[in-house]
Amino acid sequence: MNFKARVQKFEEGLWSIHIKVPQKAYEKLSADGNKRVLCTINDNEYFHAGFMPDGQGGYFIMLSKPKMKTLGLLLGQDVEVKLEKDTSRYGMHMPEEMEEVLMTDDLGLQYFEALSDGKKRSLIYMVDKVKNPDLKISKALTILDHLKVNEGNLDYKLLNQAFKESRHR
Repeated sequence: MNFKARVQKFEEGLWSIHIKVPQKAYEKLSADGNKRVLCTINDNEYFHAGFMPDGQGGYFIMLSKPKMKTLGLLLGQDVEVKLEKDTSRYGMHMPEEMEEVLMTDDLGLQYFEALSDGKKRSLIYMVDKVKNPDLKISKALTILDHLKVNEGNLDYKLLNQAFKESRHR
């Protein structure tokens, strides 16, 4: 589904820079309950995104500052948007390092798969944002160790502590 939009900024609230999604596009692409999409702006490479509610019955796609920079976007700019249904397993790119770690640890995989989709994406993002492949592996191992020690419960404060401790080994 293609449409034109303007890069905007909310005056208040947690989410700031965004593009509004036409109601028709939202309804068509989320009819099955899945609100994850592949978003292409101005013919750049697509990125995984999700429809976010604006609190007034509408929906938007959030644009982080790094994403704005990568795509060469400016606040107030009119853009061409293409949205497609995201049919990937997790609603985002899974780094191969994390996939390998998951495939070698049955209990860790079981705990990971039991998490909510949003928590899975959060953990995948933590691994994917690291550039160094060895550090990606280390982060993925730390995440699975955390899930196993805590019997599948995710505590971000403890996980961050585990990340810090793993750097000093």
